[in-house]
Formats: sequence, structure tokens, C-alpha cells
Amino acid sequence: MTQDDTPPPKQKSHGRISVQANLKPRDLMADVRVAGAWRAKIITLFPDAFPGILGLSLTGKALDLGLWALETIDLRGFGLGKHKNVDDTPAGGGAGMVLRADVVGAALDEAAIGTPDRTEWPVIYLSPRGKPFDQAMARRFAAAKGMTMLCGRFEGVDERVLHHYGVEEVSLGDFVLTGGEIAATALLDATVRLIPRVLGNQTSTEEESFSDGLLEFPQFTKPAVWNGLEIPEVLQSGHHGNISDWRQAMAERLTKERRPDLWRAYCASHGRDSVEDQEQ
Repeated sequence: MTQDDTPPPKQKSHGRISVQANLKPRDLMADVRVAGAWRAKIITLFPDAFPGILGLSLTGKALDLGLWALETIDLRGFGLGKHKNVDDTPAGGGAGMVLRADVVGAALDEAAIGTPDRTEWPVIYLSPRGKPFDQAMARRFAAAKGMTMLCGRFEGVDERVLHHYGVEEVSLGDFVLTGGEIAATALLDATVRLIPRVLGNQTSTEEESFSDGLLEFPQFTKPAVWNGLEIPEVLQSGHHGNISDWRQAMAERLTKERRPDLWRAYCASHGRDSVEDQEQ
């Protein structure tokens, strides 16, 4: 290695599927690879932000069991010069800084090592101008073998690197965050929970909001009476057919009232007239 050579950036792996060389003794169970486990690679300037909340509750337990794996790739490690610069001023002038194409490109090359083609491994950039993230997209990502996520900062990423690598832009909503890490965490949570065995009870994902294009029906639990408010009688009847009909009716009612866009799409996919149903 010459004096100008830069050692490869350090990576952090979570979950038993990604095992890095280590001279220190470690738990033998940590070296067990779970065949076919779903993997996520996250390119970020803040690798310590992960796994964060994803390391807790059911997603954290699934991570420990190796049902999915998480690898962070530190973008700063690909920075240039003495100060590891990753950004520069916008071409044409303007406020803020832009992540350099050569720096991001090197990180994407590193992330691509050992991954299949894009049909089985999406590469996405968290961006407010991207396609809105929804449940259908989460299902598509969960059905893949894994994905690479690029977390932006500052004014964004040089457009050339996005086009060159065919990066898919995805938006969490019509608002702007200081960086892509929070959006990446939310997207990962929505995706990972759909992986078989992560939640334990897969039926729960089939009845929740957006599973059939509708918002979820209201939920109740004990006590039967709280502050003078009672659980609907039908839910305490034990009649499964009536309960199912009530839940379907409530899901449709809530969707009509709160998300007319979803209601129109639902009616179209079920051969119903959304205007006629709306008036009923």
C-alpha cells in the first residue's frame, strides 16, 4: 500500500448472516448463517444510527435470530483527501452542498459486491421527489433477497450517479428531513415485518391497514366498559360471521371518510362504483 492509498472503509454488520473477520473471541452462535435470510445494506454518513429502533421488539429479535441481516456502509470512508470530503458546492451556484458522484459511486460499487441483479435486489435512494412508499412497495421489497438503501444528506446527490446506477427513488411523504436515515428506518420496519416468521403471527399482516386496499377496522380490548364507553356488542357476541361482516363494513366506512383516494382504487379493483357507494 502506497502512502496515497486509502484503506477500505469499515463496515458494520448486524444479524448472523453477515460475518466479518475478527481476531477477538466471539459467541459461536454469531457465526451461524441463516440460509436465504433477507439482507439490507445501508449507505450512510451515520452508521451508528442503525439498527436503532430496528434492534428492539420483534424486528430486533428477528435480527438476533438471523431472520434478516443489516449491514451499514460508512460513506465517509469513501471521502476524498485529508478530510475525507464527500460533498461539494452545487454546479451553477446555490445554497448547501451536494454529495459527489464519485464518492457515492464508490460506495454503491462496494454495496453491490455479492448481490444478485436488480429484480432480486432493489437499490433505492430515499428522496422527497421519489415514488411514494406504500404497502405494495413494502411487499415487493420483502419478496426480494435484500436491498441497498442510500441515505442522502445536504441538498441531495449528484444526479449523474443516480442515473448511472439506475437507482430507484422512494419518498416517505411530502415533507423534507435532514437526511435519509429516519426514512430508511421507517421503510425497513415496514418491509422487515413482512418477512416470514418475523412477527410470529403472519395473519396479523393480512388484516391490517392497506392489506386489501382498505384502512384497518377499529380495535378494542378489555375492559369491556371504559369511561362509560362499551365495546361494540357484536364483538362480544362470539358470532364469527357477524364479527367479520362488521369489521369489513367499518374498514370500508373509515376508508370512504378518511381516504377517498384509496376508496376509489378499492372500488375500481372490486368492480364497484365509488360514487354510488359513497352516497350510501
